[in-house]
Parts: sequence; C-alpha cells; structure tokens
Amino acid sequence: MVEKGVGVVARARVTAKDVARQAGVSQSTVSYVLNDTPNQKISEATRARVLAAAEEMRYAPSAAARALRLGASRMVLAVLPDAPIGSNISMVMDRLSDDLEPHGYSVVYRRHRGSAMLERAWREVMPAALVNLAAFSAEDEEKIEAAGIVLVRAPMDDEGPGKLSISDMAIGRLQAAHLLERGHRRLGYAAPVDQRVFGYYGRRIAGVREVCAAARVPEPVVVPLPLDVTEAAAAVAEWMSVPQEERITAVCAYNDEQAFALLAGMRVLGLSAPHDLAVVGVDNVQLSPFAHPALTTVDIHSPAIADLLSQMVLTAITGGTVEGTAAPRATLVRRDSA
Repeated sequence: MVEKGVGVVARARVTAKDVARQAGVSQSTVSYVLNDTPNQKISEATRARVLAAAEEMRYAPSAAARALRLGASRMVLAVLPDAPIGSNISMVMDRLSDDLEPHGYSVVYRRHRGSAMLERAWREVMPAALVNLAAFSAEDEEKIEAAGIVLVRAPMDDEGPGKLSISDMAIGRLQAAHLLERGHRRLGYAAPVDQRVFGYYGRRIAGVREVCAAARVPEPVVVPLPLDVTEAAAAVAEWMSVPQEERITAVCAYNDEQAFALLAGMRVLGLSAPHDLAVVGVDNVQLSPFAHPALTTVDIHSPAIADLLSQMVLTAITGGTVEGTAAPRATLVRRDSA
C-alpha cells in the first residue's frame, strides 16, 4: 500500500505474475486460463484456482496487453484541450460515446497537458483510434501514427485535410452582425478570465472586430467578466460609466455562462435586457431559454458535430479515407435578450 495525497490510499496494480504467485501456478498458465486459450491441458481444479485468485485480487488485464493479444483494441482515446469542460463539450463527449458504443467501441477521454502525458496515455490505452481535439504537435502525431494508431484530427478552428473544422471567428461575426442589424452601433464584449480559453476567445473577438470594421463602427469595448454576480455588476458599471454618447448599447458574451453572469450583474444595478443592454451569448445551452429574459445566443450544433466526429472515427478505423469537413454552420437563436 502506498499513500498518495491526504487521506487517499492507492493500491499497486495487480499483475498476472501476482495472480500466478497467489494461485501457485506459472504466469503462462494464468494467461491460458484468463484468455481461455484452446488446446491447453489445464485441469479444472487449476482453472478454478486461477479464476478464484484473479477475482480475489481484482485482477484486470491492461488495455495495452489485451490490444497486443487480440491485434486490435476496442478503445478510442479522445484527447481534449486543457480547458474547462463546458456543456457543449460534455454533450459532444456523451454523444460520441453513444454513437460508437453500438459498434463495439468505448471512448476514453484525457486532457492534453504536454507531450509526455499524451504519450503515456496512448501507450497505456493502445487505442484503435485517437481523436485529436487539442491541436497537438506534428511530432506527437508522427509518434502516434508510427505506433500503428489511427489518428483522427479534429482540432477546433484548424482547417486542413482530414480535419473537422469549427470556426470561432464565424461565431463572433454572427453575434456582431445580429446586433448591428438590430440598430446597435457601439458594442461591448464580455471576455473570459480563464487563460485556458484565450485561444477560442481571441478568434471570437476577431470575428466581432471584423464585422465592426466592415460596418465602420467603433471597435467593441472589451471588459473581462468573471462568473461572479458582484464582479459582473462591476463590469457592467464600467461600461455604463462613460458619457451617454459613448456608451455601448449591446454586448457579445464569450459564451452563455458569461451572458448569464452579465444578466445577473445588470439586475443588481437595476438594468434590464434588451432595454439597457442587449445581450447575445454562445452555445445555446439547455438553460438559455430559462434566463430572464430568454437568452439570444449562437447554436454551434454540438450533437451534429459529435455525429460527424463518430463517422470520421469509424471511417478511419475501417481503413477509409477521412475527408476534411466543416462542422454544421453556427446559427443564431433569436430570443428576448437581443
């Protein structure tokens, strides 16, 4: 037994060698029994002893060993960016698992936290396919493919052959275009404070700026907006503190969570949407219609993205050519907040 952290005890992994020692047999006998290898003369008493020892010790063969034995793994490893897992990513994860399960594949998820951890993950799992959602390096990809693992490239907003492309810039353009269409000429942007999502944020705000520049209206006034009611109210107060003629009248939020915080901060100050500030979110999460007022937002169609991803994985596993494809185009969901 080895102590690990405060109040947590970790057991060393039980190996076939441990089971063999417990049952008083050779390691090869354990392998023959647990794999039900044909044409082996093993007595029922020995077989029962091995199975009892394996059950008592809670022995589970490693995924890598099983993959080597069968010549193929039934696991798919999906590597996510090192960023918060929001409702849309959770939906994609659930849907991908549901789509692949009927085909006999289980999905294992890991965050991308450096090349060493990535290599340790795929060597441990030895998956039939690895889904790259995290845009890791070409060197990492070469190692994975050299190990005989099918690689499916699906980093967001990164177009190219055999990749699933999702455009964050298009999301920002859609938000800004809607607000300008509604007559607003001075926009704000509720920015995230978590640096792990700054890549996505940078592309979305670039889309907003592009639309503003094309319409010859001022650049959006960006204010970081924490997911805290008091701090959100302070951000709103900052927008409203300028002279009336310079004041923004609408806000693009980085996502629906930011929009919810913004609406809560407005209520603290006695303001309402869209009367004082129009608000547009991103993601169209399940709670969006229940905001007060109901949230206008951008839907990126997560279920359809997951279905496309599943098709790419199955095509790659069966030896087909994976063509690059754009995800379904994001659409605006008009509700009461803007």
